[in-house]
Amino acid sequence: MMEREVVTSVESGAAGDAGLARNFSLAEPPAGFVDDPYPTYRALLAHAPVRKLGENSYLLSRHADLTSVYKDTTLYSSDKTVEFGEKYGDAPLFQHHTTSLVFNDPPLHTRVRSILAGALNPRAVSALESDVEALVGRLLDDLESKAGCGETVDLIEDFASAIPVEVIGNLLAVPHDERGPLRDWSLSILGALEPVLSEEEERRGNRAVTEFLAYLETLVARRREQPGDPEKDMLTRLIQGEKSGEKLSEKELLQNCIFILNAGHETTTNLIGNGLELLDRFADQRQRLLDDPSLIRTAVEEMLRYESSNQLGNRMTTVPVTFDGVEMPAGTFLTLCIGAANRDPTIFDEPDRFDIGRRPNRHLAFASGPHQCIGMSVARMEGQTAIARFLDRFPAYSLSGGAVRSRRLRFRGFLKLPARLQA
Repeated sequence: MMEREVVTSVESGAAGDAGLARNFSLAEPPAGFVDDPYPTYRALLAHAPVRKLGENSYLLSRHADLTSVYKDTTLYSSDKTVEFGEKYGDAPLFQHHTTSLVFNDPPLHTRVRSILAGALNPRAVSALESDVEALVGRLLDDLESKAGCGETVDLIEDFASAIPVEVIGNLLAVPHDERGPLRDWSLSILGALEPVLSEEEERRGNRAVTEFLAYLETLVARRREQPGDPEKDMLTRLIQGEKSGEKLSEKELLQNCIFILNAGHETTTNLIGNGLELLDRFADQRQRLLDDPSLIRTAVEEMLRYESSNQLGNRMTTVPVTFDGVEMPAGTFLTLCIGAANRDPTIFDEPDRFDIGRRPNRHLAFASGPHQCIGMSVARMEGQTAIARFLDRFPAYSLSGGAVRSRRLRFRGFLKLPARLQA
């Protein structure tokens, strides 16, 4: 009798997972999905790795499928002119997203990326490290002072979100007293990329683009009059262009400055916040890192895999293609489920186990191929420095309850992460 009950239970669970996968919709995700999407991801991988979302639209969740799409810019386009035209109309959000690096194909993508990559040269990134160390040290001093006075500390507002804003502000040499609006602008613009967008979110996103552009116009004008060192000042490098004579147009320059902030801000904030939450949740892995601080590099890679800051990507087919026997015509919209691919059991042993020493770790948190994150070396450096120094200062920290997770589907992280600190 017991054996029959167990078999029935397993069959019922499998049937439930299959139904969950076949009925999944980004427009109306299942209850609890934002808090814990991973049961749904497991169901998709097992039962519907190629899931039809709507007319001419599919969700891909397997690691191999995402990798093949990322690597081929001929078969799979990143150009969002048609999609964003339908979504935003001829609005500031449309002008921004269709000009920024991430939503363009070669040759424009190749030209703009080469200029940005030249500005993010190894010397510039290396020069940032001492600044990041000093910044993290100051933030930790502030946290310790607050905790000593009995104040509640928020690991997002007081720590994680402050780091990438300052780093990017330093890269572009934005005056410190002018950095206040940067985070809100970034959150508003990225929030407008969600699959389902409210009128208020759209208004907020368009307003942020307009205000950000107005600010950048004055900043660029000042920098043209008083250039900085192009080897250290990224904005000066972007204004002057490459020695080959290659330059960005004024529109490309302004819109890609916004892109640089957006690409490096929320994802890195989420990396640091998610990482500290994971080390609180998995005490054995925290102790392992305390015992062997040299594991910080692989630990950060596992944080990126286990709780990917960016959960979804998109492409459009340019020719007819086939996935898992499903034929798709040219012009098919593909949503790439990074969060699911990073838990694919065909790639990762025990994918739901958080292992800070995991090797190899072929996660797709930074995508892959020609569109792989151009600032990933900066993000890794920020994450490693912030988490290692925080753990060194507050090895016995604990979350105090009241965490508030962002309700976005595309980006995974926290808005608030209250904690108790003990130096």
